[in-house]
Amino acid sequence: MQLIKTANGCIATTKTTPSDITPEWFRESFWRQRQAITGSSTGRYITWFVQYDQQQWVLRHYWRGGLMEKFSKDAYLFTGSNRTRAVAELALLEKLYLQGLPVPRPVAANVERFGLWYRADILIERIAGAQDLVAILANTPMSDTQWQQLGAQIAEFHRCGVYHADLNAKNILLSGNQFYLIDFDRGSEKIPLKIWQQANLDRLLRSFNKEQGKQPALAFNAQCWQWLMAGYNRVNPLA
Repeated sequence: MQLIKTANGCIATTKTTPSDITPEWFRESFWRQRQAITGSSTGRYITWFVQYDQQQWVLRHYWRGGLMEKFSKDAYLFTGSNRTRAVAELALLEKLYLQGLPVPRPVAANVERFGLWYRADILIERIAGAQDLVAILANTPMSDTQWQQLGAQIAEFHRCGVYHADLNAKNILLSGNQFYLIDFDRGSEKIPLKIWQQANLDRLLRSFNKEQGKQPALAFNAQCWQWLMAGYNRVNPLA
């Protein structure tokens, strides 16, 4: 990863970042003017899907949550470019991607400063044909083999010391027969320890239960979780 200075901050690039990238590429209006917006995903805020040549990318802005959102929706205290959320996530994604772990290919990140603060955006590859687990389970159950495969995949991340700060059902995608983890904002690499690995799994279980509370027909139950944990423990035993 390299940092390129811009008028108001910097762009973090990878080996596959187009050489002509500018801060404008991180604005929805840039792609709309080129009729290159292919879709969007709506949660608390909108994430845009854009097309560059034959590539499909995801453009995501960094928004605050929790109590701090009441004071500023997207401004963060600047303490150095490498410590910004966008640059840190891009660097982690690049490392994981090069290790062969199933994460989206990182493209670039943009940081724009104003006084003591900054705003940021990231561009990553859009995984073709992928759906998040909530969307999938709302329509069809997964097999025991798939649940075990998912558990084994999460265990491989944990075995490698990869901490996902927001491991939930919507941040797990399935494309074909491959599961992917997405949204590594505030993620990090840690010494593999059972205490944080178990906490990560507890968070995921709460997420499934929460989604089932919203959608009682969601194809998730205690047996599904047992299958997931069976796959997990084969790769990274917690007991």
